[in-house]
Amino acid sequence: MVNVGTGTLNEEPPELGTRNRELGTTAMEAYMTDHHCAGLRVAITGGTSGLGRALVRELIDRGADVAFVARHRDAVEQVARDTGAHGIVGDVSRKDDIHPIAIQILAALGGVDVLVNNASSLGPVPLVPLADTECEDFELALDTNVLGPFRLTKTLLGSLAASAREGRQPLIINISSDAAVTPYPNWGAYGASKAALQHLSRIWNAELNEEGIHVIAVDPGDMDTPMHALAIPEADPASLKRPADSAREIADLIASASAKATADRSMQRPTHDVEVEVAS
Repeated sequence: MVNVGTGTLNEEPPELGTRNRELGTTAMEAYMTDHHCAGLRVAITGGTSGLGRALVRELIDRGADVAFVARHRDAVEQVARDTGAHGIVGDVSRKDDIHPIAIQILAALGGVDVLVNNASSLGPVPLVPLADTECEDFELALDTNVLGPFRLTKTLLGSLAASAREGRQPLIINISSDAAVTPYPNWGAYGASKAALQHLSRIWNAELNEEGIHVIAVDPGDMDTPMHALAIPEADPASLKRPADSAREIADLIASASAKATADRSMQRPTHDVEVEVAS
């Protein structure tokens, strides 16, 4: 079954598994038991539906400061009221919307530690073979799933670099799909765009690693979301993963990176020699 990506995480951040071991079992278990992300400044696109909405709720509940982006004002205002997160109306597929979105994110949060590029487009609905795909539908998939994350990431790089200089372990998460690696018939626009996003994530990570910014693509799996219902109307919702479960997994991943940064800062604190006077 195709994972439309907007359910078990199929990819983790480079080196995070090793870093978790470096933290020490007791410290990591305590941190993860608390599920605590207090003080993290998180921006999420596609935050009014499916995984995005669940992730907004999960991170707010863990103490993060969250700003989310979505296209429809009524839905943005509703989620903002329900969660206490900062709602921003904008369309990441539109080039002219990117700078206003970034400005509003920074105004709301005062900086960014985590960016989750979650907003996605299937392309043609209902799904059709590539030979029947309109160019405009393919363009929408590319604009939403590739160029939108690229532009927003690029625009927020200065703030993410500042986060790295503060020792906050900035992280960019691009939501992908198994359609990025498996050539499912009728999923051409979506699959090709998610493949591009996945490889884009690897290149960003290689280029930004020395700056202390980590970039990963995460495939959350098949979830019971409106997007999945559009793609596969006949799917049994009971067989699908709950978005809230995927949101908890992604929030755990974010908490893991944050815990490592906290441990690193603690180890870097200067120690002072103590002079002991010995009586003769």
